Amino acid sequence: MYSTAVCPYCVRAEQLLKARGVGEIEKVRIDLDPARRDEMMQKTGRRTVPQIYIGDTHVGGCDDLVALDHAGGLLPLLTGATN
Repeated sequence: MYSTAVCPYCVRAEQLLKARGVGEIEKVRIDLDPARRDEMMQKTGRRTVPQIYIGDTHVGGCDDLVALDHAGGLLPLLTGATN
């Protein structure tokens, strides 16, 4: 998950992922490393954080993650990422 230190949406996304059983989240702090921000923008086409990947799948931001969860798609994606 691409994130910054003071991002309420990053915190919310992390809380949702942990509630769904994710034990460890790899955070890429783009506020500490401008090159990683450029990397994020190239990979996702977006400037905002969080930008969430589950395995190789780009989920999007916090709102996208919540929508995926409400649609019933998050748990199957998480299960597939851990197998």
